[in-house]
Amino acid sequence: MRMRLRLKTVFVLYFMVSLLGLIYALMQLDSSAGQRCDCRDHGMSKDQEISQLRGELQKLQDHIKTSELVKDSKKTDVPIIYVITPTYARLVQKAELTRLSHTFLHVPQLHWIMVEDAPQPTPLVTDFLAASGLTYTHLHKLTPKDRKLQEGDPSWLKPRGAEQRNEGLRWLREMGAAAKGKEAAALEDAVVYFADDDNTYSLQLFEEMRYTHRVSVWPVGLVGGMKFERPVVEDGKVVRFHTGWLPIRPFPMDMAGFAVSLRQVLANPKACFDGDAQMGFLESSFLQHLITVEELEPKADLCTKVLVWHTRTEKPKMKREDALQKQGLGSDPDVEV
Repeated sequence: MRMRLRLKTVFVLYFMVSLLGLIYALMQLDSSAGQRCDCRDHGMSKDQEISQLRGELQKLQDHIKTSELVKDSKKTDVPIIYVITPTYARLVQKAELTRLSHTFLHVPQLHWIMVEDAPQPTPLVTDFLAASGLTYTHLHKLTPKDRKLQEGDPSWLKPRGAEQRNEGLRWLREMGAAAKGKEAAALEDAVVYFADDDNTYSLQLFEEMRYTHRVSVWPVGLVGGMKFERPVVEDGKVVRFHTGWLPIRPFPMDMAGFAVSLRQVLANPKACFDGDAQMGFLESSFLQHLITVEELEPKADLCTKVLVWHTRTEKPKMKREDALQKQGLGSDPDVEV
């Protein structure tokens, strides 16, 4: 009985002390709220304080946006986007794949099909994909020597990535043929996009393409020696193309400027990229099997917004590295760049 009274006394004393502490804290808060803060006492001008508050507000807004992107990236009730990316070994490969993967991480229901131009998968790309956090398929297809660009050749001399994109299409068709039930039903609404690893992509682009019925199109920035190329739309239909180079092509568009429904790909098994196509006709060699210009679906506010840019990373200059290599002091070859 005495022990019970002691515990009760301790509890009451603890409650009273806590209550007094709370009242004191409220009184202090009320007191400070009734006084104007003299920013000079803190060594900060009024403009500096406003600037700091704006910075804190911007951080909060950025955090909210990031939270929304992460929440959206977990959606599972939207059509899948299959992104086919050809890639090849070079000094900037991992850097560009890293940048691209960080974009893809914010896109819900994205399946990345990475196709290496190599006789077998390389450790760099294998390890990179395993750590990417993305859903992916890793393939490889070596470009024949007679179709490869040689040292010093201009980038436009031969079509690039044709074999790798066709390998991605082959995998999709095999996967589609084997799918059954719910998996097969999901493929009916899926979309295929060809994303090079050196381009820059807005997240909005993937939402524009997600509900493609046959072939959807949009502008591409910084391509063809122009600020942008785009389909020109009148009355909701594509009637011509704004381009400065070979407008007579059946589809004078960049690879980044269209997406295709997987249903179309599966229904047209002969649709593929011609590795021997004339310069600038690679996209047309594929699209002419699927659709006519009049049937194209203009996206991005009727092709008035640029949401993808044909950017290129400058080739690194290795003069100092080469000089150190000759002295036996080159960078550690075991460190992956």
